[in-house]
Amino acid sequence: MPEDVPRDPFADDPDDPSSAMGGLDDAEPLTAAERDEAITDLADVEVFRSLLEPQGVLGLVLDCPECGEQHFFDWDLLRGNLRQMIEQGRPQVHEPAFHPDPADYVTWEYARGYVDGVIDTEERR
Repeated sequence: MPEDVPRDPFADDPDDPSSAMGGLDDAEPLTAAERDEAITDLADVEVFRSLLEPQGVLGLVLDCPECGEQHFFDWDLLRGNLRQMIEQGRPQVHEPAFHPDPADYVTWEYARGYVDGVIDTEERR
């Protein structure tokens, strides 16, 4: 190994702490119902974006069930993740937004309510 490449300090260690993370291939493929849900979510994201982006909304904030924190996703990252889930059965690896301004993002529920309000308004005309 060249000297300028750092050596993995846990190489061949049976107690490697990263072993608990599992490999990328450990993910189960999506079920038909999960795939249908991802397709529906992608369609929703497209509608959310078309109505909210002109209002200055950069994307959605989602609560992470694994870490309990909020994660901010811009529209392109959301679309990319959903498309990859649909095509390959797992989301792409990504970096979270760096110091996002929470005022630029809305929750899924807010976006859904906004779209429902726009539809109701259009139907009343």
